[in-house]
Amino acid sequence: MAQVAIIMGSQSDMPIMQEAIDILRGFDIEIEVDIVSAHRTPHKMMTYGAEAHKRGLKVIIAGAGGAAHLPGMIASLTPLPVIGVPVKSSNSIDGWDSVLSILQMPGGVPVATVALNGAKNAGILAAQIIGCADSCVLDKVVLYKKSLEQKVIQSSENLKK
Repeated sequence: MAQVAIIMGSQSDMPIMQEAIDILRGFDIEIEVDIVSAHRTPHKMMTYGAEAHKRGLKVIIAGAGGAAHLPGMIASLTPLPVIGVPVKSSNSIDGWDSVLSILQMPGGVPVATVALNGAKNAGILAAQIIGCADSCVLDKVVLYKKSLEQKVIQSSENLKK
């Protein structure tokens, strides 16, 4: 059963959102992936957001570009934590429209927002949330963070050679 949903506004977001898919698969976390457009499939979005927790999901990662309403609208419909990924799209104003659309949520409707095109960090954050209740996932996150440290130490040593 999927624990994390990765949704996006359109197929064009997939190259960015693939990073979240890859990192979560690396942590052996079951995921589901779908295209749910806030503007083109509003009824699907409403149902998806309202029923996500009933299907056993624990976290939703929502990526969107341009006006980027998807993460906030999903957050308004679900009791689950939502992580927004602003995507720099072809109709974007350097990505700032997407960043601000996701970041500037009204009180009571939080969306955790990662950097522009930051789907990898969204995946890591979702794993950390899952890890709060799943020690196997937590252990994998700890190992991942240790590997980041080791890469920096190795790079530092390589510079000194």
